[in-house]
Amino acid sequence: MLRIRGTIGDWPVDLALELDAEDWRQLAAHLPGATQATHVSEAAPAATRDDGLWRNALELLRQAGSMEGTALLDALEGLAGSPAAGKRLLVRLRHHPRVQVDSGEDTPLYRWLD
Repeated sequence: MLRIRGTIGDWPVDLALELDAEDWRQLAAHLPGATQATHVSEAAPAATRDDGLWRNALELLRQAGSMEGTALLDALEGLAGSPAAGKRLLVRLRHHPRVQVDSGEDTPLYRWLD
């Protein structure tokens, strides 16, 4: 996933792009040098291995509607099988365009936007 933040004139821009393996290959075809294209094509399959887990994480929050950060992290750790993998999913969720993160009293509140 690519995230672009900044401004265009006075307008704020926050754009997230999710690319699959074919998108990465097409992008790499426009880059000069074979080493960059090889690096991108090798990295793309690693991202696709976690697609099922990522879809499950999205579905977990979508079905819940909203969850406190600590409860969501616990659920993601159980889903992913390790604390580190759960934290990576939480970070991805934070940057997903259909997830809103609000400040709670003690922990952030993650909400699914329909």
